[in-house]
Amino acid sequence: MPAKQRHKTKYQGVTYISGVNSRSSKAERIYYIRYRRDGKLVEEKAGRQFVDHMTPAKAAQIRARRIAGDDMPNRERRAKEAAKRKAEKDTWTIARLWESYSDFRKPGKSLDIDTGRYKKYIKPALSKKEPKDIISLDVQRLRKGLERKKLSAQTVHHVLNLLTWIINYGTKNALCEGLKFKISKPSVNNIVTEDLTQDQLQVLLKAIDKSTNIQVANMMRLILHSGMRRGELFRLNWSDLDFERGFIKLRDPKGGPDQTIPMSDGAREILNSHPRTGSKYVFPGKDGKQRVSCQQAVNKIKKAAGLPKGFRPMHGLRHFWASSLASSGQVDLYTLQRLLTHKDPRMTQRYAHLRDEALKKASNVAGDIIRQATEPKVVSINERRKKDQPL
Repeated sequence: MPAKQRHKTKYQGVTYISGVNSRSSKAERIYYIRYRRDGKLVEEKAGRQFVDHMTPAKAAQIRARRIAGDDMPNRERRAKEAAKRKAEKDTWTIARLWESYSDFRKPGKSLDIDTGRYKKYIKPALSKKEPKDIISLDVQRLRKGLERKKLSAQTVHHVLNLLTWIINYGTKNALCEGLKFKISKPSVNNIVTEDLTQDQLQVLLKAIDKSTNIQVANMMRLILHSGMRRGELFRLNWSDLDFERGFIKLRDPKGGPDQTIPMSDGAREILNSHPRTGSKYVFPGKDGKQRVSCQQAVNKIKKAAGLPKGFRPMHGLRHFWASSLASSGQVDLYTLQRLLTHKDPRMTQRYAHLRDEALKKASNVAGDIIRQATEPKVVSINERRKKDQPL
């Protein structure tokens, strides 16, 4: 295809050819500049008349900057931009690591919460940096900023934990270098072991019995007999119940692999009598789909039972169940950990003092027996006289 004719302008080294605007189909000029750089002749496009709002004067200014070395030629600029894009592609910043890490994570409430933490706190502060370029001062500034917002120590801990997980994901998968220091996090004492007195339990059971919401009432009863988590109850399918062998399958317990727990006699009785709605879920939500909440009905039962404001019913009943087992002295902590499906035994340690107290009481039984055997028995005068009388 023959080259289009170049037309001169009144500016040295500036020419144009006639072209057509692709949007309006109108004729427009396409301006070119010609100059020497490092002894070599360079000819390149300066821009289009309408698309780039180019004029001969503007083209002459561009040519002058190129000759002075203030601007790069188009070819050099494109090469530099390509190199930059390649470098960015090979660079694992916190932002890029987060994209990969979040894709790796399982969708759900936990990821949604972490996404909010990343966007709100980590992204503005560190998203453009590679882990190897982050210094201790950067993290200290992040932490101080969170504390200035009067966020709780637990929230600050969660944010810094998330940053640690993102970077660990990168280093474990050989995507980037790690930090040259350890992230310091605030200590958090968020262990809450909720309990009920016998009187409170009796009142709560009566309130549960009076509730017209059989679904929520039976969920609360089942926690008292199995220690199941609220989310595990929401995900519970009828196919997860093995009445023949006496086991309950727990789906995705606390983000871990599926597990099974024994079906106690009390749990069996509750589940056998529980109404079936045609849904695959034992405790279905709206339209037979998976339940997402039960707070309103649970709080109504809690209020009717007059429980303390700070008592979290579904969590509290699970803690009460675990405390009851621990304080019985008949269940060791390893077994309790298995029943609670705790991945970390430290989570179960909160009940250790209850079990220890029960064992102390049991150990004192032997002392009482020995003490009764060694203490002198007091004999009345009448008993002694009867003993001394001849047969």
